[in-house]
Amino acid sequence: MYTFAKMRTDHSDLYTKVEERVLCQLMEAVIYEEIVLPRKELFANRSAEGKYVLPGTAKSGESVAYVFSCKQYFTFERVRIERGSVRRIDARGEQAKVALPLFVQEVLGQVQSDERLAILLEELEQTLLKDLQAQIHRSETNEDQMPAAYDDWESLLDGHPYHPCYKSRIGFHLKENEQYGPEFQANLQPVWLAVAKSESLLAVKEDIDYPAFIEEELGHRSYQEYVALLHEKGLDVKDYWIMPVHPWQWENIILPTFHSQLAEQKIVELGFGKDYYRAQQSIRSWANAVHVEKSYMKLALNITNTSTRRMLAKHTVMNAPLVTNWLLSLTAQDEVARKLDFPFLGEFSGVSYDYEKLPAAVQLQAYGSLGVVWRQSVHRFLKEDEQAFPFHALSLIYQEKPVIDKWVRQYGLEAWTRQLLEVTVTPLIHMLYAHGLALESHAQNIVLIHKNGWPSRVALKDFHDGVRFSKAHLPRPDLCPDLNREPAHHRALNRHSYMQTDDLAAVKDFLHSAFFFVCLSELGIFLHEHYALSEQKFWGMVAEVIYSYQEDYPEHQQNFKWYDLFSPTILIEQLARRRMWKDKEVEPKPVPNPLYYYRSLRGGEA
Repeated sequence: MYTFAKMRTDHSDLYTKVEERVLCQLMEAVIYEEIVLPRKELFANRSAEGKYVLPGTAKSGESVAYVFSCKQYFTFERVRIERGSVRRIDARGEQAKVALPLFVQEVLGQVQSDERLAILLEELEQTLLKDLQAQIHRSETNEDQMPAAYDDWESLLDGHPYHPCYKSRIGFHLKENEQYGPEFQANLQPVWLAVAKSESLLAVKEDIDYPAFIEEELGHRSYQEYVALLHEKGLDVKDYWIMPVHPWQWENIILPTFHSQLAEQKIVELGFGKDYYRAQQSIRSWANAVHVEKSYMKLALNITNTSTRRMLAKHTVMNAPLVTNWLLSLTAQDEVARKLDFPFLGEFSGVSYDYEKLPAAVQLQAYGSLGVVWRQSVHRFLKEDEQAFPFHALSLIYQEKPVIDKWVRQYGLEAWTRQLLEVTVTPLIHMLYAHGLALESHAQNIVLIHKNGWPSRVALKDFHDGVRFSKAHLPRPDLCPDLNREPAHHRALNRHSYMQTDDLAAVKDFLHSAFFFVCLSELGIFLHEHYALSEQKFWGMVAEVIYSYQEDYPEHQQNFKWYDLFSPTILIEQLARRRMWKDKEVEPKPVPNPLYYYRSLRGGEA
C-alpha cells in the first residue's frame, strides 16, 4: 500500500521530477494567462531566453522572488520553463528550492483569496501524488520492449501537457488510483445493472438493436444468466435496459444515491460478466482487453480530473448517437471524405437514468451519475497492414528516446512530418470547410493509423459534446438533428460547453484551440526541441496543407472566409484562471495565431 510519505522518502528523485513538472506547468499557465505578470523585461522579443522573475510576498510581508530560466516560442507564443531552474530568493538574498504550496501562497496569494487557493492547491497536490505513484510503478516495471498494441500505449500517456492539474483525480484514494488508473494496466470489470425502462432513457443509432448488442457484448451465456436472475426476482428483462457502471461509481455514488430505486427493483445489480477491460487515458473510458474489436464503454465517474467532474450528463448521452448518425450522413455521399478515408469511432448507443423521475432534492445530487456511451473500437477499422497509435504519444519519451525516433530516421524528418500533417489536418479542415462542423480534436481524440510508422490516415472520436456549429450556416441544415439542449443548471456550471452558436469565430476557435493550439503546438515544439525542426518550418507545412485544400476545393470559398484559420488571434480557454476564479468570471483569452504569419503565403488573404 502506497503512502505519500513513503513514496516521497523512498523515491526522492522521482518526487523532485514530478513536483518540478507540476510547478512548471502551473508557472507556465500563470504567465501565459497573465494571472501574475513577470518582470516587464520578460519576453521583449520572441527569442527571449534566460533568467526571469515572478514576484511574491512572504507570510512575513517581505518581498520574495521566484527566479527561473524560460523560453518563449513562435508557436502561439507559448512559454516553457526549464525544469530544475526555479529558485526562491528571499529578502536577504538566500536561495532555496521551491515548494509547491509556498509558491501558490506567495505568488498567487497576491491576486486571490485563501479559499480559492485551497481548491487549486488540492488539485495540484493530488496531481503530484497520483503522478508520483504512476512514475514509481513505471520505474518498477520491467519494460524491455516498446509496446506494440494501441491499447498498451494508452496506459503510457502522461496527461495534459498544458493543464497544471493534469492528473488530480479528486475522489480516488491511492489504492483506488492504483486499481483504476490507466498507468497500472489492471484488468477491470464493470458492475452490470438492469435499469427499469420506466426510469431511464435509451438513445441508439438507427440500425442498432440494443438488447441484441448487449447480448453480443456480454456473451450469450452471461446474458442468459442475467435474464434468469431477473426472472428469479419476478422481473422481465424486456422491462429493463442492461448497462455497465464503473465499480468505484457503484460503491461511492450509486449505492448511497439510488438506494430507494435499488430497494424497489427499479435498479437491479446483475454481476460482473466474463470479459476484462483496461482503462484508457480518459480513465472513464474502458477498452475490452479480451476481445479488442468489441466496443469501448464510456462510464459516468464522479471524480474530478483536469478540473472537470467526469459525469455523463443526460443530454450528452442522448446526443451521442444523434451526432454519430449526422456525421455519417454527411460523409456517406462525400467523395472527398471517402478518399481521405477517416473513420469516426461512432458513439452508437447510450443509456442514461432519467433524473427527472427522482425527487427534486435528489436530482442535482444524482445528475450525470448513471450513464454509459458505447463507442466503436478502432480495431474494427484497421486494415491488414495498419496499426493504430495515440496521437498524444507522438510527443512521448520512452526509455530516454522519442517514441517516433525510428520512424523519423527511417523516412526522414521533413517527409514524415509533412505526411503526418497531411493525413491529420486535412480531414479536420474538410469537416469545417465542407460541412461547417468544428470537431474538438485535441490529441486524445485523434488516433493515428500508420503502416510501419508511415502515417496513412486518422480515426476521430468523442462527439457526444465535442462538435460545434452554427445551424444557420450549415451547407445542409436539413440533415442537422434536433439535439437535446443542456439544462439551465448545466449551462450555469459549464458556460463554455455548448454545441450550437451563431458566433462563427467560436466555431472556428473550437477546432483551433483544441487541435492547433494544444495538439499541433506540442508536436511542433517537440520536433523543434528534439530534431531541430524550426517552428516556422513546421507551421509553414501546416499552412501548405490548408492552402492546398483551399486550392483543390474552391467551392467552399465562403467557408474559407467564415472560418478563417489564419486570423491574427484565436480564443483559448484559460485553464489555470478557471481554477482560481468562478467559471462565469473567466472569459476565453486571445492569443497570437502562428498561422497568421502565413496569411499571404499564396499571394492573398485566406
